[in-house]
Amino acid sequence: MKTKTIFTCQNCGYQSPKWLGRCPDCNNWNSFAEEDFSEPLGKSKERNALYKDDPVLLKDIEVKEDSRLVTGIAELDRVLGGGIVPGSVVLIGGDPGIGKSTVSLQVSNQLSKQGHTVLYVSGEESVAQTKLRAKRLENSSAQSNLYIVNQTDLSFIIEYIKKIKPAVVIIDSIQVVFEPSIGSAAGSVSQVRECAGILTQLAKTTSTSVFIIGHVTKEGTLAGPRVLEHIVDTVLYFEGDRFALYRILRAVKNRFGSTNEIGVFEMSSSGLKEVKNPSEIFLSERPKDVSGSVVTCVLEGTRPLLVEIQSLVSKSAFGYATRKAQGFDFNRLNLLIAVLEKRIGMHLELEDIFVNVAGGIKIEDPTADLAVAVAIASAHQGKTVVADTIFLGELGLAGEVRSISQPNIRIKEAEKLGFKHCVIPKNNHRGLELKKSSIEIIAVSTLKEALEIALAPGLKG
Repeated sequence: MKTKTIFTCQNCGYQSPKWLGRCPDCNNWNSFAEEDFSEPLGKSKERNALYKDDPVLLKDIEVKEDSRLVTGIAELDRVLGGGIVPGSVVLIGGDPGIGKSTVSLQVSNQLSKQGHTVLYVSGEESVAQTKLRAKRLENSSAQSNLYIVNQTDLSFIIEYIKKIKPAVVIIDSIQVVFEPSIGSAAGSVSQVRECAGILTQLAKTTSTSVFIIGHVTKEGTLAGPRVLEHIVDTVLYFEGDRFALYRILRAVKNRFGSTNEIGVFEMSSSGLKEVKNPSEIFLSERPKDVSGSVVTCVLEGTRPLLVEIQSLVSKSAFGYATRKAQGFDFNRLNLLIAVLEKRIGMHLELEDIFVNVAGGIKIEDPTADLAVAVAIASAHQGKTVVADTIFLGELGLAGEVRSISQPNIRIKEAEKLGFKHCVIPKNNHRGLELKKSSIEIIAVSTLKEALEIALAPGLKG
């Protein structure tokens, strides 16, 4: 078998016979690494027999609605679309120490309690180290259906799967697993791509659900080729600072459910705990009588979340204004600042402006536009916004407040947490279906009207 050397882009998987400074496919600089390349060996008869699957008629396929495996972790089941689909492949990514292995071990424990056989393949920890972590997570060691193995050779892992026949296999992590027939080192693009493809084919032919844990790069993207995300069925990302208390689990791809759902967890010494009411948690430390603090309600799938928008505006010391956004789109922030300058007449060109979404959550819902603009205006003028008022609305370039989706759900969530006033777009006011509501609805059509109400002292009451 002839072996040769090739150079592979570690970002997209592009291959070249010589080293290139810039990848012609993804345009990344200095991403090429030298790898040994050999023609892949043909699959053995035993391996081929494992993958063989005869065609069947679509009308003859029976699908049970209750065939999903419910993990018992409600926040995870919500993100997955109701549970684990048999034969699906789920990729979990996130920064080191954010909770990928923790939630995987908790899922293993919950499924084994229900009588399902689970194989946990730990390539980075020994069996004894995994047992110590399970004790710390308060997982019962008496579960007879949870198998732990320290192995990185994919051929042996497949043998274990054939022998044990588990319902769920967890690979921790894909970067340390290697296929012996490929000459390159473990963690290389060729190895990651081939191993993920073999595991996916195995899952589809045996109806074994596979969880794959993947490392992330400095830029926060999954290490390995982009094709890895296309191979799997579901991609889950853990968001939040590893030193923060709360973790956000978000689905960026899901073939069997919505990609708009999120799960909220709290990191504790005994593992990840579910947060049943995230809105109350995110607002629990909200300061009182401080300018630049505004509350809005964003929708994450079917879940309304009340979040606090914080803003700080101060004079620039060097004559060059700084704009920073944490949890909010930076380009959107610049757009809102331009609207405040042009349509409202605020002089913000020499002001440093900082916007933060409290709680470490990242929001993309345009409904938060009005709250961000009000928070900046409040911080700039030093005036406090009434604490029991919530602001909902998308802003246009003309300074108009545009209508939002599902206002009834957002207003009910605000009312549940004790808010007394709600500023919404005028077009949404007509279609409200609120009966016996104790919250006052204030309809506005422009940003100027909203600011007059938000910063008016007469609104208290």
